Amino acid sequence: MDAITLLRQDHKTVEKLFKQFEKSADNPQEARRIADQVIEELSVHAFIEEQIFYPAVRKEMPDAEDDILEALEEHHVAKWLLSEIDGMPPENERFRAKTMVLIESVRHHVEEEEQTLFPEVRKELKRKRLTELGDEMEAAKKTAPPKPNPKAPDTPNGKVATAAAARTAS
Repeated sequence: MDAITLLRQDHKTVEKLFKQFEKSADNPQEARRIADQVIEELSVHAFIEEQIFYPAVRKEMPDAEDDILEALEEHHVAKWLLSEIDGMPPENERFRAKTMVLIESVRHHVEEEEQTLFPEVRKELKRKRLTELGDEMEAAKKTAPPKPNPKAPDTPNGKVATAAAARTAS
């Protein structure tokens, strides 16, 4: 499966969970169960994007740099929210509100990826390369952390090296 198809499938899975959460207002235990699934799905998804997909896109499509940096920041915010929601009692007055803010933020992120980034990536990267990335990401899902760690590096080497920084150094 190619990388974009895999990421879109993840987006659909999470959107279904979001809709279930929105319907769970009268059942705090159900909301907690769904939130736990959201935490795991988004933690794994963010990991494979940050460690495999985004670095490949940055390397092979330098013009996408700004989009990738914005996506990394959106991930950063989402991971902080996920870490706060994780373990928060569903009866806490902020649990539902915090989860709804997460949902709104992730929906915005997904829309930007699917409307802007993914079409550009599909146009620039060859089918074979997208399949290679998809295979790599599928394998990485098996070992990806199921919990958010907003302080963990969001790039493979722990640094965000921009093209401008590379030019300045030379």
